[in-house]
Amino acid sequence: MSDRVYVFDTTLRDGEQCPGASMNSREKLEVAHQLARLGVDIIEAGFPVSSDGDFASVKQIATEVRGPVIAGLARCVPRDIDSAAAAVAPAGERGRVHVFLATSKIHREHKLKKANDEILRLTEEGVRRARSYVKDVEFSPEDASRTEPEFLAQVVRVAIAAGARTVNIPDTVGWAVPEEFAALIRYLLENVENIGEAVLSVHCHNDLGLAVANTLAAVRAGARQVEGTINGIGERAGNVALEEVIMAIKTRSDFFAGLELGVNTREIVKTSRLVSRMSGLHVQRSKAVVGENAFAHSSGIHQDGILKKRETYEIMDPREVGWGETELPLTKHSGRHAMAARLVQLGFTLNEAELDTIFIRFKEVGDKKKFVYDDDLAALVEDSIAAGRDNWILDYINVTSGSTTIPTATVRLRKGDETLQDSSSGNGAVDAAMKAIDRILSKHGNLIEYHVDAVTQGQDALGEVTLKVDFGDGKLISGKGASTDVVEASARAYLTAVNRVI
Repeated sequence: MSDRVYVFDTTLRDGEQCPGASMNSREKLEVAHQLARLGVDIIEAGFPVSSDGDFASVKQIATEVRGPVIAGLARCVPRDIDSAAAAVAPAGERGRVHVFLATSKIHREHKLKKANDEILRLTEEGVRRARSYVKDVEFSPEDASRTEPEFLAQVVRVAIAAGARTVNIPDTVGWAVPEEFAALIRYLLENVENIGEAVLSVHCHNDLGLAVANTLAAVRAGARQVEGTINGIGERAGNVALEEVIMAIKTRSDFFAGLELGVNTREIVKTSRLVSRMSGLHVQRSKAVVGENAFAHSSGIHQDGILKKRETYEIMDPREVGWGETELPLTKHSGRHAMAARLVQLGFTLNEAELDTIFIRFKEVGDKKKFVYDDDLAALVEDSIAAGRDNWILDYINVTSGSTTIPTATVRLRKGDETLQDSSSGNGAVDAAMKAIDRILSKHGNLIEYHVDAVTQGQDALGEVTLKVDFGDGKLISGKGASTDVVEASARAYLTAVNRVI
């Protein structure tokens, strides 16, 4: 059995299914480039048949991102498989079609309404169809952890015989517990005669808070691919957090008996922050590995121990995951070349037009604060990427507010050569700005969530606003914006959400 554990990242597919976490194609591309720098082995870029936008995004990532295998998800349906194969085709030999079909008794009887023989037939036909397009086919028996082991072994056997070179065992609803899940992996390794022809993978959800524990137990039992997302984002309680699995294997190499990973761990924090900003989903301060408090020590006893020998209270070197990198802040006198060079060091891949747009914002911010730090610069880039091209942009905002004044905002929006302007009163400056945007673009959103964070420290810090809006269909649309003025940042974030709806 190989000691290499492959890392399969599904942030852009399963992670993006988290309510309010949708990303536009430009945001997805930036995340994919960063995942490549992190060194994941496979990027599941999306579910191509689900929409024209998802198909285009997967195809763009397959065309532009180098290094990892690029996968597209498909049900065991010809149309799905054809779409996924076409989307990943630009990746050539690095293209993978990931086919799935539910196998548990509850899914067979209530969702699919199909007998066991029919499930086996669909599995074989789906894998063979995918294999006619690509050599790299992965098959997932959905809800595997609740499937009868004997029938699951049959399905896996058929999938491998039909050409699947990776078989994934999903704990789709987070039902498993570590000892039980490890036993299931061992059962398959011992009872599927052709299991040696495929890589055995696991995909765990966190409904009981056991995703990391289940994944690690499966790896110890013989699984050699782990599937998850950055920061553990995903439906319901989320997917397994890849950064936690990676650092557990690396930190406890004594326990995991020499297992090897191809990941550059120093890119973990950068990747976490990028995914957080692009998805609009905050990372809790106490989150393992990437939370702001992950390496913070307030106890005097702990601080004393750290000063004497770091390992007394830190089992990981924070620098190994990307904390504590040297930062050289820019100022308003820094030129376009210096800004562009710093963006490359931060991992952004931007064209000339995008650099021009961001340089204008950089100068605006530079006039308002002494230093422009890395986080400030990243927030400006992500704000611009979130806004997207060919969308309405904030051209001007003026707000009148006070304890004895009715809050009123005047907003001017621009798209190409077209400008529109209107004013509105509101229940506060932020509400007035949002209502003015509603009047201009004939939209009405109900603000569900609103967060404002200081990107850096100090009274002149850049404020970053993330919000979620319901425009009447029950779907949460995320938006984000950055400025030294919180009202302006709020207007930018809200306009991003409106643009997504339009």
